[in-house]
Amino acid sequence: MKSFRINTKFFRASAVFIVAAVSFSAAAADKALLDILLDNGAITQSQHKELMKKPSLNSKDFGAATAATEAEVEDIVDRKVSEAMDQKLDQHIDAKMEKSITDQVAKKVEQETPVKVSHGKKGFRLESRDGNWQMNLGWRAQLRYTTPFRSDPRSIANFTTDDTQNTFEARRLRMKIGGYGYRPWIGYYFEVDLEPTRSNNADRSRSSSRVIDWRVTLDKWDELALRVGQWKIDYNRERVDSSGRQQFVERSIVNRQFTIDRQVGVQLRGRLFKETPADLRYYVGAFTGEGRGVRNDDEDLMWAGRLQWNFLGRDLKTRQTDVEYTKLPTGTLSFGAATNKGRCTRWSSSGCGNLSGFASPDTATNGQFEVEQYTQGFAFKWKGLSIQQEYHWKDVDDTANNTTSDMEGAYVQSGYFFHHLIPAIPKQLEFAARYAFVDEPNAGNVLVNNTREEFTLGANWFFAGHNNKLTADFSYLSLDDAVANRQVNDNRFRVQWDVSF
Repeated sequence: MKSFRINTKFFRASAVFIVAAVSFSAAAADKALLDILLDNGAITQSQHKELMKKPSLNSKDFGAATAATEAEVEDIVDRKVSEAMDQKLDQHIDAKMEKSITDQVAKKVEQETPVKVSHGKKGFRLESRDGNWQMNLGWRAQLRYTTPFRSDPRSIANFTTDDTQNTFEARRLRMKIGGYGYRPWIGYYFEVDLEPTRSNNADRSRSSSRVIDWRVTLDKWDELALRVGQWKIDYNRERVDSSGRQQFVERSIVNRQFTIDRQVGVQLRGRLFKETPADLRYYVGAFTGEGRGVRNDDEDLMWAGRLQWNFLGRDLKTRQTDVEYTKLPTGTLSFGAATNKGRCTRWSSSGCGNLSGFASPDTATNGQFEVEQYTQGFAFKWKGLSIQQEYHWKDVDDTANNTTSDMEGAYVQSGYFFHHLIPAIPKQLEFAARYAFVDEPNAGNVLVNNTREEFTLGANWFFAGHNNKLTADFSYLSLDDAVANRQVNDNRFRVQWDVSF
């Protein structure tokens, strides 16, 4: 109200000045000026009439008239001010009442509407107010540039080719739908790969939309849960880590050789001795062994299991880097095993496939390959530091050719947000390094004896955690072929924007 009082004083002073001017003009019998003041509302009709009665004023009369007129002005101004304040108060009360009514209506609508809408890390969320239904809808895109070759080179020809590939691609375009229904412990999840990139000589069906994950999980109890459907089997951490939660642009060279990827089946899982030094997660299941989207065509099943010891009594989510800044040291030690008899010697998101030197699933016979594989893993996070390591061993018996092939591989990687040591470094920036190797002493009935290695340096800039990040990495890749008695190597650069909505 301070500014309002200032305006009032100004108005009073102005009014007095005007009336004084009018009085002086009346003393000069300036009827025209009085008429103008009357027309403009500066004086009232009665004041005009009184002034017109006085043809002239001496100095004494002028002073008396001015004093009398000031008193009248004071009364007028006080009345106007009172009216303005009343009007202002009415407007304030009306605005407050309107806001109160609006808030009450919004609150009532919110209480009566059966579904809540929000947005979070998993995308847009629809949730019933009784807490029994929830659906999260999210979209993710990986936009990538790679040079001089798109995938990991695995032969001398791959290293020595003159065909440089400068590749721009939408590496992954995904839609994710997940939540629960009927009860919060009845969970579901679907994931659709909308348009996988293919080479120009590949079948068009390889770039068509496909459902890569679908599953239902009953997890009413921590100690025992049941999952059915198709998903990346809980065998090794690197593969289960989402491609959108990686520390580098892509997984290590170990992944292609040893992953069992997505399978259709059923699994028991749970967590025992929670938050104690014996904290343990277990996974055991039976699967078709034919990979994604294929039903089993024989009596054999894939069996796979994993034990994960949370040796500090705290669980570690399957995602790389410590962008969340884990305040307490948290680590896991794990072991996995899988066995399968069928047509496949390797698996990927495309389904059943074959390793180099082995017959393809199209030409292999039922049960031709007996595959056994084992893995050991370690992961640790603490205050911006992350460490992850896996060792793999795999044995493939080709019953049609009476050959046995075994292979091993491993990787270790680490990342750190140096901002926690040097504040001048941006806190969104992470630096990382990785070493990996794959050793293939033989492959079926083809003479193979080579070792491949990977040295990769990477950097991440997190705009909004893993949901919006920029990743760049540089790799030194080498191949030591003992059969050809030749060593080859090359460098690779990649940059990728990974964004989720």
